[in-house]
Order: sequence, then structure tokens, then C-alpha cells
Amino acid sequence: MLTAPAFIGGLPGGMEFAVILLLAVLLFGANKIPKLARSTGQAMGEFQKGREEVEQELEEIRDGDVSADSESEPSTDSDTDKTPTN
Repeated sequence: MLTAPAFIGGLPGGMEFAVILLLAVLLFGANKIPKLARSTGQAMGEFQKGREEVEQELEEIRDGDVSADSESEPSTDSDTDKTPTN
């Protein structure tokens, strides 16, 4: 049995890529394409920077929860060790 590729029709080849490039030039003009590429690169950089910041915050929260759990365990054990003496 043949399975369908993840991308319907597969990745664009040489001729398809040329047609896409030609359409981009016709739509945006030759002098705007470098500006579009630059702004796209900057947006991708900002997105990656934001993603890294979120991952770092999540790691700090996770590490804080682990350390808070380990600190709270001895305090609860010490409370249960105290038995009233008569």
C-alpha cells in the first residue's frame, strides 16, 4: 500500500519554485522583496527570542516548584514528629 505524503503534492520542485518566485516579483515588485525578506527574518528572530524566554520562565517555575516541594517536606515531617508528652 502507498501512503499519502505529509505534504499534499510534496515539496515544490524547481519549476514550481520558479513560478512562486515569479508571482512574488509580480505581486510585490523586485525592490520590495529584499525588504519583505528582511522583515520576515526579523520577525522570526523575535519569535524565537520570545519562545526562548517563555521556555526559560517555565524551567524556572518548574525548578521553583521542585525546590519548594523539597523544602516543604522536612517541615511537615518535623510537625508530625512533635508528639505531646504527658
